[in-house]
Amino acid sequence: MRWNRTIQTVDVHCAGEIGRVITGGVLNIPGATMAEKLHHLNAVDDGLRRWLCSEPRSGPAGSFCLLTPACDPGADVGLIILQPDQAHAMSGSNAMCATTALLETGMIPMAEPESVVTFDTAAGLVKATATCADGKVVKVTLDMPPSFVARRNAVIETAEWGAIRYDLCFGGVFYALVDVDQIGLAIAPENARQLAMIGVGLRDRIAAQEPALHPTTPALNGLAYVMFRAEEPDGAVRTCTTLRPGRADRSPCGTGSNSNMAVRCADGRSRPGDVVVSRSIIGGEFQTEFVAETTVGPHKATRNRVSGQCWIYGISQIGLDPADPFPQGFMLSDTWGG
Repeated sequence: MRWNRTIQTVDVHCAGEIGRVITGGVLNIPGATMAEKLHHLNAVDDGLRRWLCSEPRSGPAGSFCLLTPACDPGADVGLIILQPDQAHAMSGSNAMCATTALLETGMIPMAEPESVVTFDTAAGLVKATATCADGKVVKVTLDMPPSFVARRNAVIETAEWGAIRYDLCFGGVFYALVDVDQIGLAIAPENARQLAMIGVGLRDRIAAQEPALHPTTPALNGLAYVMFRAEEPDGAVRTCTTLRPGRADRSPCGTGSNSNMAVRCADGRSRPGDVVVSRSIIGGEFQTEFVAETTVGPHKATRNRVSGQCWIYGISQIGLDPADPFPQGFMLSDTWGG
């Protein structure tokens, strides 16, 4: 065996959504801030992301959680999310995976009944409070970046469904939140393929006409995902975030749930102290607590806490043989979508 590049990962899932936490092999990424590091990964050198996130070393499902030294002295570690389309500023499920890996492997000492890990992200500091018992992280609660509604009831015209209304929101990244009944489908496992492809297609159409500009941090500009949503009879919100190139989030989606609380606040349906359950396409649940109102630039915003649980299922070592014909990986539409 001869490798000229090697990384180690702790492999975790959060309510079914895979987050592989890079614990060795990457020392740092250029940039004085996490926003600059994110920009470097997306605009200067995306070789690490392409190598890891494509076949034959990975597949459509899941993300890699890149840990770096923190730029902000108030944080323990920096966090960037690597996915097949690009590097992203923040992800709730992946931050929960990173918290679980850091504590359960002893990279950060675990204290019971609670341990705190503070992440430096391009979207701001994210405090993770882990409830711990018998050496296990049994819940992770994230103090999320402030969420806000950038555009309420925006419209995209489609040939298939007519006018589709969406809410453009920021919850760590930008979302277009779409009521799923507008496309005539339910958020259910048997519809995952259709939802994924429709959602990715809608995302591309909306992004073509909507710049999704963040009022304070240009590195956060741009629409990341379409998240379909539906109200459940028990008051929970059924969610399906759709990710390029074409899959459905297995988790209830932390940044999407964070975004949706901003809409509920704007509509007067939620107020500080309220807790809303988000339920994924496979039935996993997050709890989103509306903590307080705030502002982001000119926007009214909400501060929320999102809670869930993760499980470690493996430890991996990934290497690159210098003669490997696919050092940047590849994707095929049979499994990756359009």
